[in-house]
Amino acid sequence: MAAPNDGGYGQYPPQQYGEQQPQYPEQASQEYGNPSSPPPQPGAAYPAQDHGRKKKRAYAAGAFDVAAGGNAAVGGQLQGGGQFGAPQPLAPGYGGYPQQEAQPAAYGAPQPVPYGAPQPAAPALGGYQAPEPYYPAGGAPAPVGGVAGLTSGLSSMQLGPGAQQPQQLPPQGRPGPLNQLYPTDLLNQPFNVSELELPPPPIILPPSSSVTASPDANCGPKYVRSTLNAVPTTHSLLKKSKLPFALIIQPYAALHDLDDPVPVVQDQVISRCRRCRSYINPFVTFLDHGHRWRCNMCNLTNDVPQAFDWDAAAQKSVDRWQRHELNHAVVEFVAPQEYMVRPPQPLVYLFLFDVSYASVSTGLLATSARTILDSLSRIPNADRRTRLGFIAVDSSLHYFAVPKDSDESGETSMLVVSDLDEPFLPVPQELLVPLTECRSSIENFLTKLPEMFINNQNNGSCMGSALRAGHKLISPLGGKIVVLSASLPNVGYGKLEMREDKKLLGTSKESGLLQTASGFYKSFAVECSKNQVSIDMFLFSSQYQDVASLSNLPRYTGGQTWFYPGWNAGRAEDAIKFASEFSDYLSSEIGLEAVLRVRATTGLRMSTFYGNFFNRSSDLCAFPAFPRDQCYVVEVAIDENLSKNLVCMQTAVLHTTCNGERRIRVMTLALPTTTNLADVYASADQCAITTYFSHKAVERALSNGLDSARDLLQSKITELLQTFRKELAGGSMGGGLQFPSNLRGLPALFLGLIKHVGLRKSAQIPSDLRSAALCQLSTLPLPLLMQYIYPRLYSLHDMPDNAGIPDPETSQIVLPPPLNLSSERFVPYGLYLIDDGQTQFLWVGRDAVPQLLADVFGVADRTQLHVGKGTVPDLENDFNERVRAVVQKSRDYKSRGVGSIIVPHLYIVREDGEPSLKLWAQTLLVEDRADQGMSFQQWMGSLREKVS
Repeated sequence: MAAPNDGGYGQYPPQQYGEQQPQYPEQASQEYGNPSSPPPQPGAAYPAQDHGRKKKRAYAAGAFDVAAGGNAAVGGQLQGGGQFGAPQPLAPGYGGYPQQEAQPAAYGAPQPVPYGAPQPAAPALGGYQAPEPYYPAGGAPAPVGGVAGLTSGLSSMQLGPGAQQPQQLPPQGRPGPLNQLYPTDLLNQPFNVSELELPPPPIILPPSSSVTASPDANCGPKYVRSTLNAVPTTHSLLKKSKLPFALIIQPYAALHDLDDPVPVVQDQVISRCRRCRSYINPFVTFLDHGHRWRCNMCNLTNDVPQAFDWDAAAQKSVDRWQRHELNHAVVEFVAPQEYMVRPPQPLVYLFLFDVSYASVSTGLLATSARTILDSLSRIPNADRRTRLGFIAVDSSLHYFAVPKDSDESGETSMLVVSDLDEPFLPVPQELLVPLTECRSSIENFLTKLPEMFINNQNNGSCMGSALRAGHKLISPLGGKIVVLSASLPNVGYGKLEMREDKKLLGTSKESGLLQTASGFYKSFAVECSKNQVSIDMFLFSSQYQDVASLSNLPRYTGGQTWFYPGWNAGRAEDAIKFASEFSDYLSSEIGLEAVLRVRATTGLRMSTFYGNFFNRSSDLCAFPAFPRDQCYVVEVAIDENLSKNLVCMQTAVLHTTCNGERRIRVMTLALPTTTNLADVYASADQCAITTYFSHKAVERALSNGLDSARDLLQSKITELLQTFRKELAGGSMGGGLQFPSNLRGLPALFLGLIKHVGLRKSAQIPSDLRSAALCQLSTLPLPLLMQYIYPRLYSLHDMPDNAGIPDPETSQIVLPPPLNLSSERFVPYGLYLIDDGQTQFLWVGRDAVPQLLADVFGVADRTQLHVGKGTVPDLENDFNERVRAVVQKSRDYKSRGVGSIIVPHLYIVREDGEPSLKLWAQTLLVEDRADQGMSFQQWMGSLREKVS
């Protein structure tokens, strides 16, 4: 019943996570965690391939430092006795993670004639001559303790499709063994970043009387993910474990329907339980010769609709077992009339342009107008009902009445309203115009808009009053207000003051800067939510802009806050980033007037909800607009003892599509129950747990302050380690720190959260930057959130031969193996990519050889390298092409099953260059000691002291 892994995480290499591999046929029939399964065959991860590339180049100047480079050791890890992944007699590795053979052909392995030494046909470049190679002919020597199996004790946790097959019930009727518990020593077998790319422990369901055994009969991690893949049967057992029980819900996996193909039930025959209102799903039971079905949530017996087995369009009977809702855990219903309070609303965008001096001088007005103009064809308008409106804002309100294209003598007229206390609509019509009927007029208006205010010297911004006017304009229909602002609202409603004081940063009083300065923004957001009006904020100020106050508008209306500090259209990188993101934002097929509700098996209750929405009642979340690039967290409480072998939870999102169709997206998740604490720990998902606590930490930071949020995280990881030691490790750890193998990344992730820019203790972080980071922590989908907390580090100068080129089977660019975030991984002649999903850093070592600089950047000397925001130039050589491919692939969110408009800035960093830029890049190295944060070794030592 459980879904196979969706491949929602990294693509390197695609065959290594226990998918169907011909070399491991026995995995198809063995249980997950079966200790008798053999280890995977060495070398499965990096098959030797001849890609027809030019001869390798020796970029590694320190060839005497055997295996010192990031990828020189297997997997790029440090060597030594007892290191992570050292071969153990009985430990093949977590999840069947294949052993990686020593790289026989790391890019840059020295040849008999070193690259850069005098060649017969050409003189040496700069007289540089690399030392004689000390590697054997086959490549770097294999280290004794590489990351071959990733860990001892995780041995045969198999993650292949066969591992997720239902198990046979024992005679007592309870499920058999679930995921096996593999304790590991966190101090002697340290965490490796590759483990974050492994799928979570599988959901091992007992056989039941569900209608189908479809491989899609359960939600994959692409849509719904649970912190626990085995549910404690009692509240006391859950409390005893100290683990949270929550759902991570990501209703969409892409910005567009074509990239997110979900089965659609078109016939409007929707069967729901009469008592709990759950939708029929693959886990119900049919009774009375198929005429009735028993609800898997509340056990009530319901009648099957008469039209359930009939195709009205073809006028013939159909096989019910082919219906999507009985075969797929994620399905979308076309809603009939009774699901509509009013006719489906059209898609409405009302743009509020800041036209103050700050906006005009930075080029924001011109860039945003041009982007909308270029994106008119991308805005969803299949039903030809999409409407657009425009208001310009400085110390007055400027309305624009756009005529229809059929009005030959019509010109767009500007109507100025200076009364900010009671702004009125100057004309009742022509302010929200149909895109189809006014296309030419809109294009003319957007072309002329920047010229209208090109000489504007006004520094005022009445954005609060503009929001009230915009709400009055679109509230009869509902829709999106898009705010593009480069200044602090300083006149009219919602007036804000410059309140940031650098003396408060890093102190206990800093938390006051993270809270809203005006009650207007929250109360106005709630009013907008009632009228189906959503607000998105695009903020660009180079001065203080009070993101903490303004972000309340998206937080309670299902919107998002995007922050562009120091943005200026004069820099091509800034203009391209915003234009790309804004265009993708406009093209996204959002939902409208949506509500989300989660139902569950009797005994489970949805207790707390986290995310950007308004909690309309105890279990109903309201979204005036439903974005596709956010996830939501729902905490689950156990109120009654669970007697079933499995429990089900079902999320339903009722919404109107951009194309005017009312639909219900239904996601059903089934989990086994257990009375065994070891099963609970062995089935816990470390990434989902981190997502839950990131939302908890943001909530705590906004209510009680940053110190309280950091204390929450530290006390929680300590509590989990203490509980495991007491309950499952026999109370004795010797000199180590015991924890389950599937949770081994949790201490590193929690340290990453504590040292994150949103929560880090520092007197150097502006409150706007911190508030924007907290917005991201509470909305990012799980794969992007993990990268935001624990960024990816890739060594490029010695990446494997198959990195940076398409995989022959999947056609996806292969990424180099990720490295742990520590400066110990760096060599002075190296080239590294650090990527947290929002920003990318290309780190150039101080001893980088001239040929590396020439191949990648087209410069002869390090001093000629342009540092700061930039791009990798497009040069005619193999290595440059591969580096650009890796940088681009690292931005490929679609392959990870998430929708995102973010295009990260790329910063070129020289190790001996700009100190502030270097320091910024180093703050992403979570395992180093920096600012006021401890190193990973110190962190583990402090946890060891607290636990013991």
